[in-house]
Amino acid sequence: MAAAGPISKLPASAKCEEQRAELNAVLQSGSFSRAPTLAHLLSYLCEKLFAGEAGQIKEYSIGVEVFHRGSSFDQDSNSIVRVEANRLRKRLAQYYASEGAAHTLRIVIPIGQYVPEFVSASAANPVAALPGAAVELSAANALRRIAKDRRWIAGTILILALLGGLGYWRLAPKRPAAESSTAAAVAKGAATPAPLLGPPAGDEIRILAGESRGFVDHAGKLWSADRWYSGGTAVKSSAWRIARTQDPDLYRTSRQGEFRYDIPLQKGIYELRLHFAETVYGPGTGGGGGEGSRIMSVSVNGKTLLSHLDVVADAGAGSAADVKDFPDISPGADGQVHLSFAGVNGNQAMLSAIEILPGVSGRMRPVRVLARQTPYYSNDSEWWSPDDYFEGGQMASYTQAVSGTDDPELYESERWGNFSYAIPAPPGKYTILLHFAVRHGAWNTTDSGGSGAQIAHVFNVFCNGKVLLQNFNLPKEARQSDVVVRKAMGLEPNAQGKLLLSFVPVEGYATVTGIEVLPQ
Repeated sequence: MAAAGPISKLPASAKCEEQRAELNAVLQSGSFSRAPTLAHLLSYLCEKLFAGEAGQIKEYSIGVEVFHRGSSFDQDSNSIVRVEANRLRKRLAQYYASEGAAHTLRIVIPIGQYVPEFVSASAANPVAALPGAAVELSAANALRRIAKDRRWIAGTILILALLGGLGYWRLAPKRPAAESSTAAAVAKGAATPAPLLGPPAGDEIRILAGESRGFVDHAGKLWSADRWYSGGTAVKSSAWRIARTQDPDLYRTSRQGEFRYDIPLQKGIYELRLHFAETVYGPGTGGGGGEGSRIMSVSVNGKTLLSHLDVVADAGAGSAADVKDFPDISPGADGQVHLSFAGVNGNQAMLSAIEILPGVSGRMRPVRVLARQTPYYSNDSEWWSPDDYFEGGQMASYTQAVSGTDDPELYESERWGNFSYAIPAPPGKYTILLHFAVRHGAWNTTDSGGSGAQIAHVFNVFCNGKVLLQNFNLPKEARQSDVVVRKAMGLEPNAQGKLLLSFVPVEGYATVTGIEVLPQ
């Protein structure tokens, strides 16, 4: 018997009732009751469909009507609709793999579209019955991106994963092999450890300490107003510049004093990120002082996380974002994570923001950063954050496509100059992949002497002072391809919990397109 397709043989009234019943079942499930933003988005899309207004379901209208971005909403620079639609696809896939596994009718949001479809269970996953096929149920890992097209489009499933959670295998992406002859610290020919993709199911929580309104950052992440706190005082800062972030608004408010957060979580393993920025003490601030002006401690469920933390000393400067990363966080017996913040020696504790993400036991989630303003899903379905953790240098983007990669859009931009990245990482060993691109003739070819000679890109790269690349001549290295990837293994964070990557010019300027940090 042929597999059934979209439900179309029922009378219109019966079909509508069946579809509404399915929508109500999904919205009332545990998966969606814990995700009100996704539930609201799904309800909006389906109600538009039921009202015969499918033609009005556009990215702009969703941004304005669902996410309240206003009439000035720019869908090209603000990716919130694409990011949240991808999260919705993933949440639906997870729901039908668990709570809704027995449903004969399923809701699908096709990749590249926002109009929902109601399809039979067999049609929703037509390859599941293939012999030996183990299908990844996360819709995010079924994405394919075609170069020069910034919209999601339908693609082929790339990721094969065991349904029972026994393991995870990934098809190797078509990227240049990472090799180096310039530094012993850069592994040559060694296999890259398979990164963890598709973190365990669970909610992501982001809280702006001391803030009364929500916020959407450059990555399209939703940060809620302050909640679940007791004690302390909300403090707003007039600091104009916050180093090492594209989102200074995350750090212009804080909760200060002696306070705690009691955050409800479902049972599981989480990764905790605490965001700080000292905007009261330090050079150029009204409070004067600097190192030693504020010292505090932080504990989770009664266990000390940070002892005698001095944010100015930890970040290396005042008015600089300082992120601390902690894997293996779980709620207590009461189903809550209890975070306590206390000053030391009469000081007041301080906190800018909290992130709690689904975690992986014993290691942090992979970090991928692109030197661009917006997030990006690469051809191998990896999510790349927009530029973050940087200090110094300038960002540039290009229309000229590069050769030697099946994903030229990944290499459309760069950070160049003399700059560094302070990437938070808990204790452990890490592999770092550095992505570079040569744009023959695209770089500024007019030097200060007016000779018209192309500016050189010869530079060194250090990680916590250790040489990774020395006198690295990017144009010379890119003989066979415009794209160059270099890999370093066995790297460890410094005492401040950072992988501090410094890009220092030798001749001309340093440059980098993307950075991957993978736990070993």
